[in-house]
Amino acid sequence: MGARWGINRTVAQIHALLYISEKPLHAEDIAAVLRVARSNVSTSLRELQGWGIVRLVHVMGDKRDHFETVKDVWELFRTVLDERKKREIDPTLALLRECIAEAEKDASATDDYTETRLRELHGFFETTTNWYQTIRSWPTPALLKVMKLGDRALKLLGLGGN
Repeated sequence: MGARWGINRTVAQIHALLYISEKPLHAEDIAAVLRVARSNVSTSLRELQGWGIVRLVHVMGDKRDHFETVKDVWELFRTVLDERKKREIDPTLALLRECIAEAEKDASATDDYTETRLRELHGFFETTTNWYQTIRSWPTPALLKVMKLGDRALKLLGLGGN
């Protein structure tokens, strides 16, 4: 599944292993279970830590570093979305702002059609980002209730639905 989301295979395997593991694991155990090189495990663990979904923990009586992942699937989902926003959406918004500013500065450089497309794309990203920031803080039970409304929400708003 990770490869379909653009994530390195080993990174995805390590995360999956940590997710299903009842206890924190050290790198040697991870390498042995997955049959991958220890160096690959170290690199992958650093990447997962960079995403904020794996953390280093200490186990009493063991000097080795152990690792665990977030077990709450909603927290995990929010963390991944936050990182994707920071790494992908925010730079896209910044670039769109620059393109729009350049188009405003030099009207001869961009035709109306292109400028309209840029503004609509920027508006889309701004709107979805603002929407995400709003629902990001909602407690999981509230979010689940809203999600379960589905088409009933459209009916309540008078916008159709089944």
